[in-house]
Amino acid sequence: MKKNQIKGSLRVILGICAIALFAVNYLPIWQIDLDAPQYPEGLQLFIYANKLAGNVDIINGLNHYIGMKTLHTDDFLEFKVLPYLIGLFSLLILLTAITGKRGMLYTVFILFVLFGIVAMIDFWKWEYDYGHNLDPNAAIKVPGMSYQPPLIGFKQLLNFGAYSIPAIGGWIFIGTGVVLLACSGLEFRRQKKLKRFSMPAVALALCSVFAFTSCNTGPEPIKAGIDQCAFCKMGISDTRFACELITQKGKLYKFDDSHCMLAFVASPQWDKSTVKNYYLANFSQPEQWLMAEDALLLKSDQLKSPMGGNIAAFSNAADQKATAEHFAGALVSWKEIMP
Repeated sequence: MKKNQIKGSLRVILGICAIALFAVNYLPIWQIDLDAPQYPEGLQLFIYANKLAGNVDIINGLNHYIGMKTLHTDDFLEFKVLPYLIGLFSLLILLTAITGKRGMLYTVFILFVLFGIVAMIDFWKWEYDYGHNLDPNAAIKVPGMSYQPPLIGFKQLLNFGAYSIPAIGGWIFIGTGVVLLACSGLEFRRQKKLKRFSMPAVALALCSVFAFTSCNTGPEPIKAGIDQCAFCKMGISDTRFACELITQKGKLYKFDDSHCMLAFVASPQWDKSTVKNYYLANFSQPEQWLMAEDALLLKSDQLKSPMGGNIAAFSNAADQKATAEHFAGALVSWKEIMP
């Protein structure tokens, strides 16, 4: 093997990546899911390399009411350029695999990273523009409200939960970047004659990406007076009774009272099997979140919670019993109150 040549096994992996990357031109790269009570099956927007797809017409109809610009494929220059850029990177990676030149591998990796950074900045600017530049004559106007979807993850927009995540084409992009990083690292260490990695390092790097993406976000702090309850739409003011749920996809819903959260998951259009975790605020330390099934609960009509759930959660028996001395009620568990 020539001194500046990439190992044969890595060249095979790069060749597979080149073919997979070219396929991205025919696959959705990103998706934005919208959930709301009036759309129990949800709405989806798929972003391809050259077009928008999914429930575009319905989303445009909703955008009209709140003053957002409607979405049209022809309005985006990116859709005219992106397929060629994807094809170019696919070709460069394939040439790297064929020639086996180490310097070319490093160059392609750096260019690919820069391309990814520019693409995400452009996507964020696109979302910002559509979420903030609103028609002042819109039918629905909420002072100070913007509708910028999250770059990645979940965000509550009025009564819609917006969830943004890479689609299959996006994961191929990420996987390709990880492979380029792993191959560059392996070759750099071999070039410097340092301790070698084992070949499973590439597979391990790929697995770490999917392990990371499978992790759901945790509960978020409640912004009293700003955050709204996902069920009753009232502002959350008394954080001692606040609660949250996170779905299997990582979508987060905030509630001002356990009554609202229980009513939310009991509604006909909701599938309880989609819930990953329930969280309750610690009554003694409201900034602390407790897993609902692990919390010690006190149910008392004397607690007077915002929506009449009248349930307080505690992390330890001492706090639970001390509060029960002031608010007579029943010591219960989450399983007892869960419908």
